[in-house]
Amino acid sequence: MTVLTLKDVTKSFGPVHVIKGVNLQIRHGEFMVFVGPSGCGKSTLLRLIAGLEDITSGTLSFDSEVVNSLVPSQRGIAMVFQSYALYPHMTVYENMAFGLKLNGRSPEEVKQSVEKAADLLQIRQYLDRLPKQLSGGQRQRVAIGRAIVRDPKVFLFDEPLSNLDAALRVATRLEIAKLHHSMNKVTMIYVTHDQVEAMTLADRICVLRDGLVEQVGTPMELYETPNSIFVAGFIGSPKMNFLDGKFAAPYGAATLGVRPEHIEIKANGGGVWSGSVIHTEILGSDSFSFVDVGAKEPVIVRENGKTASTPGQTIHLSPMNDHLHRFDAAGAPIRH
Repeated sequence: MTVLTLKDVTKSFGPVHVIKGVNLQIRHGEFMVFVGPSGCGKSTLLRLIAGLEDITSGTLSFDSEVVNSLVPSQRGIAMVFQSYALYPHMTVYENMAFGLKLNGRSPEEVKQSVEKAADLLQIRQYLDRLPKQLSGGQRQRVAIGRAIVRDPKVFLFDEPLSNLDAALRVATRLEIAKLHHSMNKVTMIYVTHDQVEAMTLADRICVLRDGLVEQVGTPMELYETPNSIFVAGFIGSPKMNFLDGKFAAPYGAATLGVRPEHIEIKANGGGVWSGSVIHTEILGSDSFSFVDVGAKEPVIVRENGKTASTPGQTIHLSPMNDHLHRFDAAGAPIRH
């Protein structure tokens, strides 16, 4: 088990400062997910941990050992890329065994390690196939298997599901979750821009913004108690509704935040706000109504099951007072 500690870590590419002083500790056996908008530095931070990029300043430690100067092969890490990076002329078995053979493992050791990983990922039946004979999800499981056989101290995942279609994303996400449970002594760090992946896989999430850590916490801590308007708007899908001006003033805030599931539709003219339904999305288990209440953006309302609202209809809304998020003019939360 490995604790990773980043202290005042920066990374610059010439005059461009990408990572601007990150302080973060990733615990033994933790599944940490890095999220943030494009260009925030999450993939660069992962590459610094992997040793694929040099740290400009600051220190990276594995347990108590500073590893800044160690090459990737000396760090005890294994990395899974979004592109799979499989050798097309090698079978699945040969792809998974390649690194072990380079390290001088005996044929019997290689066979045991590959078959154990293949069983864990349910890909034993594909060991004799070439990558081109596999689906995208199967190829990604092979790439994960190739990492497993190295018995790493730290797993690094760089948007591993981004090349898969929706159904394969769900299936492969489940495989990664099962992998975490079965290898709970291995520290895992995962980069994604996908809300669902972050919320469902992470023990803790690190939200990055412009090369800095905005907030670190469990998925529900970030969802329920964001420490900035940025985190509040970034975590959750659909995103939190934000209203200012006359909508926020009665609540003593510069900006009022309320999630779609925390707005009630009131019958018979009740409610705090009223507006015209612009559009509805019925997804089966949930429905979303987009309502023009006169704010800068339509208010999104989530309902269980099928909504009775129709475009053009005027409806009345009330936010649930126990679930309101109030922010000051600087975007900081007002807790009292």
